[in-house]
Amino acid sequence: MFYVLNGRKLKRYLLAIAGLLLVAGVIYNEKDHITVFAPQMPAAVYSVPTDEKIVALTFDISWGDKRAEPIIEILKEKGVKEATFFLSSPWVQSHPEIVKKIMDAGFEIGSHGHKHDFYTKMSDDEIRGQIRTAESIIASVTGKRPTLIRLPNGDFDKRVLQIASELGYTVIQWDTDSLDWMNIGTEKIIRRVVSRAHPGDIILMHASDSSKQTHEALPAIIDQLREKGYTFVSVSRLLSRTEVRGKSVQDRPSAAPGGSGLPMEM
Repeated sequence: MFYVLNGRKLKRYLLAIAGLLLVAGVIYNEKDHITVFAPQMPAAVYSVPTDEKIVALTFDISWGDKRAEPIIEILKEKGVKEATFFLSSPWVQSHPEIVKKIMDAGFEIGSHGHKHDFYTKMSDDEIRGQIRTAESIIASVTGKRPTLIRLPNGDFDKRVLQIASELGYTVIQWDTDSLDWMNIGTEKIIRRVVSRAHPGDIILMHASDSSKQTHEALPAIIDQLREKGYTFVSVSRLLSRTEVRGKSVQDRPSAAPGGSGLPMEM
């Protein structure tokens, strides 16, 4: 009886050990497919879960001086007191007077990086250098270090997210892409944004010169969203309302131009 009982115990121990080894093997083999938005992992923010009818209008700028000021004036005329502009640092260097107008209007400024390139193609040191260079330039003009970043081309993977997080940044994406960067037509931009906007949404628009219809579509977008009961807040205020919601992203090669659905000029 003594040996039978211990034999049974031994069998249970061996089964338990085998089970643990199996689980460890599965985790190891699938480690590259585990969501980057698991607890304790850095996250890219696309929207926030809320029933409150609030949305964040965001504008990316990387070049040109013809579109930004009309957009700033439209926001002011429409009484939109909060919006977020993601600025590339070379543009900030070239247009400090427009940056000042954005600040004077009370709008939030985030980083859009330095060189407008795919960060997933860069080494760790290059990524850090790009983010830090942009930070230094933006802070020198605005007097404030940015803490939000929208990566050029919306391009990132787990490695890029981790580095951005280590440098104190929250990566901001979007749930609603206006496609204004494709110049699809004023009415199409309006319909796309108004039909897709939802509580807690982050809306992607552009104020670079390549986006020729944004300023034409913006007044109607503001009016129609207000008619639906929406109010406009900055990304930071949106994040402060509730816990953010990420989307799972696996490591992937950078998308080729024209094939990703991501804005190529932001």
